[in-house]
Order: sequence, then structure tokens, then C-alpha cells
Amino acid sequence: MSRRPPLKRIAFLGDYVPRLCGIATFTRDLCEAISKAAPEAECYVGAVNDREEGYEYPPRVRFELLEKDVDSYRRAADLLNFNNVGILCVQHEFGIYGGPAGSHLLALLKEVRMPVITTLHTILGEPNTAQRRVMDELTRRSDRLVVMAHKGAAILREVYAVPDGKVDIIPHGIQDMPITNSADSKTQFGVAGRTVLLTFGLIGPGKGIENVIQSLPQIVRNYPKVVYIVLGATHPHLLAREGERYRLSLEWLAEELGVKEHVIFYNRFVTAEDLQEFIAASDIYLTPYLNQAQITSGTLAQVFGAGKAVVSTPYWHAQELLRDGRGTLVPFASPPDIARAVCNYLDHPDLMQRTQETAWHAGREMIWPAVASRYLQSFSNACAHHQVLPRTAFAGLAAADRDHELPTLKLEHLERMTDSTGIFQHALFTVPDFHHGYCTDDNARAFILCCLRDNLGGHPPNESLNRLSSTYLAFLANALNRDTGGFRNFMSFERRWLEAIGSEDSHGRALWALGTGKSHALHSGQQGLCTQLFDIGLGKVDAFNSPRAWAFALLGIHEYLRAFTENERATATRKTLTLRLKQLWKNYATTDWPWFESSATYDNARLSQALLLSGQAMEDAEALEIGLKSLSWLVSIQKTPNGCFRPIGSAGFYVREGARAHFDQQPVEAQAMVSACLSAYQVTSDPAWSREARRAFDWFLGRNDLALPLYDPATGGCADGLHHDRLNENQGAESTLAFHIALAEMTFATHPLTLPT
Repeated sequence: MSRRPPLKRIAFLGDYVPRLCGIATFTRDLCEAISKAAPEAECYVGAVNDREEGYEYPPRVRFELLEKDVDSYRRAADLLNFNNVGILCVQHEFGIYGGPAGSHLLALLKEVRMPVITTLHTILGEPNTAQRRVMDELTRRSDRLVVMAHKGAAILREVYAVPDGKVDIIPHGIQDMPITNSADSKTQFGVAGRTVLLTFGLIGPGKGIENVIQSLPQIVRNYPKVVYIVLGATHPHLLAREGERYRLSLEWLAEELGVKEHVIFYNRFVTAEDLQEFIAASDIYLTPYLNQAQITSGTLAQVFGAGKAVVSTPYWHAQELLRDGRGTLVPFASPPDIARAVCNYLDHPDLMQRTQETAWHAGREMIWPAVASRYLQSFSNACAHHQVLPRTAFAGLAAADRDHELPTLKLEHLERMTDSTGIFQHALFTVPDFHHGYCTDDNARAFILCCLRDNLGGHPPNESLNRLSSTYLAFLANALNRDTGGFRNFMSFERRWLEAIGSEDSHGRALWALGTGKSHALHSGQQGLCTQLFDIGLGKVDAFNSPRAWAFALLGIHEYLRAFTENERATATRKTLTLRLKQLWKNYATTDWPWFESSATYDNARLSQALLLSGQAMEDAEALEIGLKSLSWLVSIQKTPNGCFRPIGSAGFYVREGARAHFDQQPVEAQAMVSACLSAYQVTSDPAWSREARRAFDWFLGRNDLALPLYDPATGGCADGLHHDRLNENQGAESTLAFHIALAEMTFATHPLTLPT
């Protein structure tokens, strides 16, 4: 082993205790082990919070990140750089970082200057598009990658083309425990004289505990003194979403099978010291997990290294750890095989003792001092091969190297504009205008914003966001006339619908919102309602005549099919509407007028965007070509001589061979252009489209004909329009939502990998 250079500061990034999760415990144990192995180094932690109030962390935690607030990742990068951290050790799991597939982490990694060693706790053999993009960038920006099993290294090589020389295989660390006689530890748990089977960890459906309970009747017939201890709290996220439904189902199952007296549930998150006592009291450990693609299990590693006989399903980590007689593998979801394996150990005590001793000796390579030593060697290798980047203060922060900062998200005005019914259409300056009531168009936009906003995190807290999104979705549910299958649009302040049938455009926007909710809604209940309403409302779309209603519906179908790919009806409707837009283009477009109609009016860019996304999804080259041509034309005609974005004005619009209206300029036009250009960037990877999106967004901030900002950072509202000589100072729902949706999409786009796909 080569000599290590001295490291002054080592930072660890991940979840951290007292947060209840396996990675939090791992980060703590790794940090403490390396601190002991390298006492000359200052070791500290950046903790990722899944709630705004954070946790009562120990002094080892020096800074915190809010999971869904991408700006907090950039601030963390600045802190690490300015404090001259020598090594950053990242714990990676897709679910602990914000953004699609945890992509917010990349905002930090692209800014830090020190070597990065990333421990991969999950490695997917069949990633989706977002997961693949994140993994490719993560592996590129990490100097070393640590996996805990040979299978993980193989997947990195075969799926992600990561060279073996960049990967270190270091086992999951464990506490050093001697082999003990389980009988000595059973009294304190009230199980003296009984055979103890144990499963521990955060409890959830993927653990497969029901299969062990189903095996107990057969085991108990042969060994009446068997007791099965299920140790661990329900996973906090599952608890928040479903309560104790899974645990209760296990208790009911044990009662139905007549083995209730043989199952003990310890519903708590135990300390490391208590856990060692439970392990010492156990005879056989069970991991009946249901997913083969689990690359590591800290609970399995700990019990294996403590010298316990293990019966496990053949997930990847178990296959490696329990090979060569070091444990027993049984098929997934097979209670009879679990029963036979347990009874085989109990029938043959000598076999169980040999298995325990073999496991314990193999586990000496996994104790934390040994693991820390191997991590330090990985750190040394990373430092030796790291390409040193400029570390001068503020290097890389010049305007030429970094985009102009985006405004801070501020949703107070939307909260002020929303009551228990929905969001008001209009405002008198910054005050809600009750007189004009509500409309489906704006509540649909507001629900879309909530879905996007949840991926970004930050303010408002999730509780507030959940309240807002539920209000807007409830409005859409009430807007749907289930007798006709159509959405009504306008509602008075007294909650009376002012029409029997809404416009085709409002119907299309409602479908757009519901499709987005199917993919991105905060909770499964919202997703279920979105699915139900979308399926009802989709039926009327085929009869629509409005091209913009077609486009809005196509955008909703695009989102819906991301979550429900096999929906034949939605797929057929997408094909029909795409053909209609293509035919419209052929009917009207000429060399001098490359557009879908004889006039360009409102929400123009949505027609192009709908063809871009549908064309990409359907692999329709003609639709893609039309989408890009039409959007390129819009860009060319919506630009001032000095390079500002100038949307087609609503005071006359733009008629072929007629005059083009420059005013009144509407925020919804800028928002549509931002969205469409970002979609074009997603489809083509051409950075010119990203620049056009930024040009359109800057219109909100004052890069426009009058050099007046429409967005008001004091209120979080947006002016209703730009006249030839002044702003329309009313901050209504449509304009404010247009700004905030554009801001959300631009925030995703500050790193290309965070764009929704």
C-alpha cells in the first residue's frame, strides 16, 4: 500500500443521524472510523435534510442542505471550496437528493474543486432516462467510485462504461463483535430458552417479512419454541404516506396463521449498542427481501460479520456474501423454502456452528477499521490523479463563466391569491379581485406549478404546497361535468358556475394539468384522482377544433404517458392530434409564412412544443422538423433589433401580410417561449435553444422594450402586461403563474440534467 499524503480536511455528504435511515447511520460510522484512522485530519459532515426544520445534529455536522432546494447545493459547494476541503466523500442514493433522479446533487459536484469519492449505495442495471443521465454525470465528476460488491463493479463496467481502474470495491463496514453464545443474551428480551429468528432494519413492503410469517407454521410444528423478532421502525417516508398499514397487515397475518405468539414486533429505531444486543440474542438471521437488484444491505453485513447463520433471498449482495457455505439462499417469495432452510440449520447444529464461524472469520475484512483504511487508500488514489482546477477565490464566478442568477422563488402572492376554493383570476394591483371569481385555466396552471415546485423544494414548506395543490386539484375535479365529460371554466365568487360548457382551450389546459399530476403529483391520492379525471376528460378531445386545445391536450398526454405508458386510448389520441397539427401546417405554411394558421395569436409556441415532444416520443421525424421550423420562425419574429425578446402583442396579434402588433405584451407568451425553447434544447441538445429560453425569461426581469421588470420581487407577483408606455400593474393569476412556471423550468435548466424528460 502506497504512503498516504496528509489530508487536513475531509468532508462527508449524505444523510446523518439522528435522521432515521440506513445511509445516515453509514455516513456517521464511516466518518467516525476515518477520523480514528486519520487523527491528523479534520472530518466533518454536510447533512441532507428531508424536512425544512432539519434535525438536532451533533457537532460533527457543519452544514446542512435542504433536499429539494437546488440553491442549497450550490451554497454548499461554495462553502467546501472556500474552506479548502481536501476530499469530498459523497454517499449516493437516488432517493436522498432532490430533482429528477436526485439530479440536484450534480449542481454541487460541478462546482466543487476538490477530489470527489462517491460511494454508490444503489447501482441500477436498467436505469430510466433520468437515472441514466444522472449516473453518467455522477461517474464523470467523481474521481473514484466505491461499490460494496463485485456485482456493482460489473454493472458500472457493462452498463455505464466505467473503467475498472476508477472503481474500488470496499465492503460495507460493520461493528466488531465477537462470536457469542446467544443463550447468554436472551434473558433481557424475555426469550430465554427459545430459538430466536431475527429481521431488523427500517420496515416496508419490500422487505418481504410476510413470507417469513407464512413460513412460521411449518417451522413451529417442528420447533415450538421458535420466536421471530421483527426489529425496526417503519420507514419514516412510508409512515408519513401510509401510516402503519404494512406493519398492521403483518400482525393480522400472524394472527390468521395462528403464530401470533411466535412473532414479536419491536417498533423502534434502535441504537448501535442495542442492536448489538439483539444480534447477540439471535440464532438465525433472515433477509427475505423481494428485489434482486439490491447491491448492498447494511443489516446483512452487520449480522454476517457478527457470526450468525443467515437465510436470505438471492439479491445481489446476499449472493456474494453468503457464497461458499457462509449462509443459505432461498428463492424469492417462497415461504416453504424459508421454512426448510431454517429447519435445516436447527436440525443440524454442527452445520449452523460451521456457518457461523466461517461467516465471522470472513467478516474481519469488513470491520470499520479495515474499511476506513481502504477508504483512505482510495482518497490517496483520488488525490494522485485529480486534475487540479483553479482555486483562487471567486475563480469561475465571472459573468462569462456563469449564467445570470435566477430570482429567488417567492410564492407569497400566489398564496394571497388563493382561498379554499381556488386561485382568483384577477388582482387589483396586489389585492385579489373577488368580483371576477375563479377559472379553470388558472387553477390548471397553478396545479402544474405545484407539481414542478415540489421537485425544486424550498419555500413554501411541503405542508403549504400540499394544501395549495389539493385546492387547485379539487377545483379541477369540481370543474369537470361528469354528465358531459367537459370542463366548465368560469366560477363566480359565490361558487356558482357561470356556464354549462367551458372553452376547448380551458378543457385542454385542464388535461395538461391532470397529465402532469399523473406524473408529478405530490401524493398517490392526487395521482389517482388525476388519472380518473384525465380518463373522463380525454373523451371529448377528438371533437375539438381549436389547435391550441390540441396542443394543450398533447402536452398533457405527453406527461400522462410518462407514468402510464401502456394507455392505448391516450396513445391513439396523441397520434390523431399530432396528425391534425401536421396537416394544419401543410395547409397554411409557406416559405414566407412558416406557421399553422393565417395569423399568430396567443400561446403560439405551444403548437411547436406539442409537436416537438410528441414527435420525439413517437419517433416522428416530420413532426420534429415542423416543430423546430415553426419555433425558429417564432424566435426570429419575436426579437427586437437590440436582441430583446418581444412577444407578439395581444392588441391585434400578427396576421399574414398585415401589421404585427408589438403591444400589449403578455407574460403567458414569454412563458410559452421559455417552455418551448427548453423542450427544443431537450430534443436537440443545441445550446442555442437554451440561450433563447433565457432571452425570453429575461423579458420578465426587464430586458424588454421599456426596460421595466414585470416581476415584483417584493410581492412575488408579476404585472399583467407591458403596454407601449407602461406596465399593467395588476398582478393577476395568469401573469404571476406564467412567471413562476417559467422560473421553475429555468431553475431545472440551470443544469441540463435536471430538465424534466
